[in-house]
Amino acid sequence: MNSVRRILVVALAITSLLVALPASAALPAAVDGKSLPSLAPMLERVTPAVVNISTVTHIKREENPLFSNSFFRLFFDLPSLQPRKKKKKSTSLGSGVIIDAEKGYVLTNSHVIDKAHEIRVTTHDGRRLEAKLIGADPETDVAVLQIGPENLSALKVADSDKLRVGDFVVAIGNPFGLSQTVTSGIVSALGIEGYENFIQTDASINPGNSGGPLVNLRGELVGINTAILAPGGSNVGIGFAIPANMVRAIMRQLVAHGEVRRGAFGISMQELDYDLKQVLGLENGEGAVVVEVSPGTAAEKAGVQVGDLITALNGKAIKGAASLRVQLALLQIGEEISMDVIREGRKHTLRSRIQDPFEQYTEGGMMSDQLAGAMLLEIADESSYGKFPAIRVGKVEQGSPASRSGVRADDVIIEVNRKRVKNFSDLKSVARKGIYQLKLRRGDSIVSFVSR
Repeated sequence: MNSVRRILVVALAITSLLVALPASAALPAAVDGKSLPSLAPMLERVTPAVVNISTVTHIKREENPLFSNSFFRLFFDLPSLQPRKKKKKSTSLGSGVIIDAEKGYVLTNSHVIDKAHEIRVTTHDGRRLEAKLIGADPETDVAVLQIGPENLSALKVADSDKLRVGDFVVAIGNPFGLSQTVTSGIVSALGIEGYENFIQTDASINPGNSGGPLVNLRGELVGINTAILAPGGSNVGIGFAIPANMVRAIMRQLVAHGEVRRGAFGISMQELDYDLKQVLGLENGEGAVVVEVSPGTAAEKAGVQVGDLITALNGKAIKGAASLRVQLALLQIGEEISMDVIREGRKHTLRSRIQDPFEQYTEGGMMSDQLAGAMLLEIADESSYGKFPAIRVGKVEQGSPASRSGVRADDVIIEVNRKRVKNFSDLKSVARKGIYQLKLRRGDSIVSFVSR
């Protein structure tokens, strides 16, 4: 009882002290009588560039043919059959940001508009505009749309390479048309493993905010919001954004070609860890260590050797293997590059040109009309099944005859029309009257397709 009485006495004393304090103590002295700090002025400039994106996708409706049979319906006393639509519609919502007001270019996520037949953009002032898909890159989750360029506001793009962990950022979305959302936080991490070179932030990024901008406190675009790391997609304080510099490089290719044409350099690399620093005699420094150089590639022609430490690409410092992989992946076919390497303690500058990874491949349509759209190469296929001559598939155009035949990128064709094919001559011979059966190695599995 005495302890309870003592607690009450202390509580009353504290309450009396708080009541006695002047009312002005509720605000810090530094801002007393002045306007409180606010993000509102910056957001008033930025939000007109943030848009809502809605899509409509037509999905074919699978229907049991028995329901179209009049005898079946009469026998089971089913109501008369009403005409049914063969397609149903699926809708989705996301966000986007206007990046070029003069040309009407809008950036968003590839997954927001994936397989959409109709895309509409709702601007900050309520206009609903039909959008044209310029191009999309699922690998980086970036898509570029185009709308009419009348009375648009665009965001200025910042150099995302200057971001540091701890910088303040603001995530903006427009998931429901005129209902914009704003959340703030900091840059939590950069160059996440598994999300190479992505920005991690604790600013809440909700599902409808995908495709919206991540901006700095000056209102400049530093990233495009893309992913939420949480079960079920809800926000738990770990969000990701695609860095603005990566987005800019992807956008250039999408506008020019409608797709990203990735080149090949021909090296495998690993991070420069403590043990490698000891082996290479380096106490400090950053870079990526070359562990393999593929024969006949641009890297070999440039003179890159196993054990080289790559420290810069086109004058830009390389922090590690993940950073170099991203930079190489963004280079276009035919682009000239310079690379700084340290070899046996000496610095060298090597020069090369990015190769077309499929320059040695043959278009599948030359073998068979049913393989048109696939790039093919004669190889000595090696897998858990052994080493055999076969035909590798390099890439497959979406919606092409090869794609409809079931062929996918990186497949290995081993049998056509139940006959083993070892080279293009075999393939042409067995496919000249058409392909009704395909046997492929896909990873460590064998898959077979039969057309009737």
